[in-house]
Amino acid sequence: MSVENLLKLNVNEHTEKKNGLTYLSWAWAWAEALKADPAATYKIEMFDGKPFVDINGTAMVMVTVVMFGKPMTCQLPVMDYRNKAIPNPDAFAVNTAIMRCMTKGLALHGLGLYIFSGEDIPEEGGVRRKGDGPIITPKGNPTVNEEDEEFLREMAASCEDLVKEGKAKEASEMLDEAMLDSDQKIWLWGLLTAPTRSAIKKQKG
Repeated sequence: MSVENLLKLNVNEHTEKKNGLTYLSWAWAWAEALKADPAATYKIEMFDGKPFVDINGTAMVMVTVVMFGKPMTCQLPVMDYRNKAIPNPDAFAVNTAIMRCMTKGLALHGLGLYIFSGEDIPEEGGVRRKGDGPIITPKGNPTVNEEDEEFLREMAASCEDLVKEGKAKEASEMLDEAMLDSDQKIWLWGLLTAPTRSAIKKQKG
């Protein structure tokens, strides 16, 4: 199996949603990686004997995934369910972050990459077409950091899913419960398609 085929692979049956975020099963993802490339490996990067680097009391893990002879290193903060860095994380949180980072590393090779772009399904040939899925460029020139951007893209994708399933009320409630600041709201709103924005507006009266 090639990178092109990995980009086309629909992984939706092996994902789960938690609080507006989509997670791909690391065990299934690694099994698919080995099917595509039996020589695939991953390495947890170490820092002074620890599997994470300390950043002002929080932690960042790094994992290098090698597929088709090409190494790709991915980093990921040790985060809570809202994608917020955890101060002084315990071993369980670090291990969870490592496996999610490995899965994200597989996405860099093409497996489930569309999830991180806020898409519902992979595009034909792995190429995102203009006008498909949530709008990529937010309006209003807000400023959000990389961590928040990923969280907002995941939330936008969840909103799209809920509205398509006829659950606009649940989508609206999810946005209310997220307690976003003004820039985050503008960013998220810009990610949504016009039909989804319209459906949510109707719920808010």
